[in-house]
Amino acid sequence: MNRELFRTTDGEPVTAVTAAEMAAVDRVAVEEFSLGVIQMMEHAGRTLSRVVLGSDADRITVVAGGGGNGGGGLACARHLAARDRLHAVICDRPVDEYVDAPATQQQLLANTGVGLIDATANPESAMTAINDATHIVDALIGYGLTGAPRGIAAELIDTMDSAAPVTSLDLPSGIDATTGEAPGAVVDPETTVTLALPKTGLAPTESRLVCADLGIPPAVYDAAGIDYDHPAGDRFRVDLVGAD
Repeated sequence: MNRELFRTTDGEPVTAVTAAEMAAVDRVAVEEFSLGVIQMMEHAGRTLSRVVLGSDADRITVVAGGGGNGGGGLACARHLAARDRLHAVICDRPVDEYVDAPATQQQLLANTGVGLIDATANPESAMTAINDATHIVDALIGYGLTGAPRGIAAELIDTMDSAAPVTSLDLPSGIDATTGEAPGAVVDPETTVTLALPKTGLAPTESRLVCADLGIPPAVYDAAGIDYDHPAGDRFRVDLVGAD
């Protein structure tokens, strides 16, 4: 863990974690403290939507992967649809391949009448929905990235990177959460809404950084061996800057 990489806009240091450390936090939160994954996704999606709704974009396309990052993106899409700002939702796989909490988020969104574009079956429609948007939500790949994005994921990243302004969830898709390296295609967002704690791999980014509170109790961080103090400020989001 590292308290030298990021600070709040008031100068307070904020702990940054590697992918492995964040995975430990998630494991402890679920297995030892019975914190619900759906609950954390809801916090992520709500805060992400608040950040995106702060823009004047009225045609927002959400690009969602099949993991926890994608589940947060799908939760965000519900909030955008409720405010009539959602343009399209693109999935990087058939909807029947979503499992566990992301599958629940997909079904909740479908229950509101929002249709999802399967980019594997309809790549042209997916790319058009990105190019026609006035803002993109990148919820494609989270801290579990291993190696360069491949196949349709790489195509979606390349299209997002040349389209409207992008807000990424947790970290830009294609970035290694620990090192900040990009082994292949990578999104260059305007804003990154990182979850729970900033990842060490975000240090090189030039995007605006917002840290979203997932409702994880301090005891979880203690049990995971993370040196953590909740930064002052808004309960649900804290703006961050790099520590010089």
